[in-house]
Amino acid sequence: MRRRRAKIVATVGPASASPEMLKALFLAGVDTFRLNFSHGTHKDHASVHASIRALERDMRRPIGILMDLQGPKIRVGTLRDRKITVRSGETIRFVCSGSEGDGRAIPLPHPEIFAALAPGDDLLIDDGKVRVRATRLGNDYIEAEVIVGGAISNHKGVNLPGTILDLSPLTSKDRADLESGLHLGVDWVALSFVQKPSDVIEARALIGERAGLMAKIEKPAALERIDDIIQMSDAIMVARGDLGVEIPHEEVPARQKELVRACRLAGKPVIVATQMLDSMVAAPTPTRAEASDVATAIYDGADAVMLSAESATGLYPREAVEMMDRIIRSTEQHKMYRAIIEATQPDEDQTPPHAVAAAAAGLASAIHAAAIVAYTSSGATAGRIARKRPRVPILATTTSVEVSRRLCLLWGAHSALSGQVQSYEEMVGRATELAKQEEFAVSGDSLVVVAGIPLGQAGTTNNLRVVSVS
Repeated sequence: MRRRRAKIVATVGPASASPEMLKALFLAGVDTFRLNFSHGTHKDHASVHASIRALERDMRRPIGILMDLQGPKIRVGTLRDRKITVRSGETIRFVCSGSEGDGRAIPLPHPEIFAALAPGDDLLIDDGKVRVRATRLGNDYIEAEVIVGGAISNHKGVNLPGTILDLSPLTSKDRADLESGLHLGVDWVALSFVQKPSDVIEARALIGERAGLMAKIEKPAALERIDDIIQMSDAIMVARGDLGVEIPHEEVPARQKELVRACRLAGKPVIVATQMLDSMVAAPTPTRAEASDVATAIYDGADAVMLSAESATGLYPREAVEMMDRIIRSTEQHKMYRAIIEATQPDEDQTPPHAVAAAAAGLASAIHAAAIVAYTSSGATAGRIARKRPRVPILATTTSVEVSRRLCLLWGAHSALSGQVQSYEEMVGRATELAKQEEFAVSGDSLVVVAGIPLGQAGTTNNLRVVSVS
């Protein structure tokens, strides 16, 4: 049992792909493992997936697996001399096609940029280290003024913060990766560079119900349609890396708070990601600012926080997970935590399922229940209860292995598999057995049991009962 509510997601890479390290990371606190399909082969990911599922069997605990698609990364082409240096105030030229670029013509082999860009729009190169502004455009060229100079080298990334591109979020590589991941049986698919709700619809058509769909918010355009994107997704990732390139740095913290609150209001899990303990890639301890960054995400009410290079390629993957676990537990135990979380409570949703879930959270707190036991066939009942961020843990029991794994991302949820129950009394009896078995309750404790009647039917959270453990 984790002695915390927020979850930890860790990226698997060369530093953490061995079965021994995966086990060490799980025991240190990882709830869901991320497979980054921007790197590695299908064979590599299949091997890691098999190791995680073997670990799951050994630990007898569900473990989530998130596959993260690369998405349509825009890059400059090949430069004749591999690198050029541009200076503020000078004019440079981008071309859509042609020979290798030089200082006068930088290849940018993305026709969709030439179709969408307008004079005055900015292009950010190499994570914003170089900034240029379009001044004159043709069908196959862009002239731009250099605003912030620097070096441009082969295949550096390009961001266009003010431009919506007519670009599918799924490249041919993504589609092949997606088929491979779904065949393996991943639990979540993270969709990169989402710009608009139709991007989510396109991905949903391919994924169906085979995995949860997570939209990564890293484009300003997505912020303009965020409510629709949240409603169409199963979860959200606040991907602060590219988002922090495309919007001013000083706006990122407020946007993070807005996104976390919007997801909580909608009852959808939200992950805060990117550079959370970045110095631990090369050092055994984080900076104080990084520790504060993780704590801020927890105070905001995020469902999960994520490690990227820290666990994938860093020198101290286990220590990074242990540190994140300690920061979360310390934050959640602080005297200010409950006051802040309850001050940001979302308004009540005027539907019976949400009202029952809210009542369960309030009742469990009032009677000092040992846990809330949520019978859930799709995960929705547990999600409605977690939305209230109750003081007591949520024991989310389901008959579905897939649902139990997806719940490894949900705030406060300890997921456990349960067999089918045929009657109301059997449900109550099973709830008390599970609470004792999972070490949430002992004889004399009270439990709040929430379910939908008829049993096993999704979306029918309508029943609440207090039971004593005997």
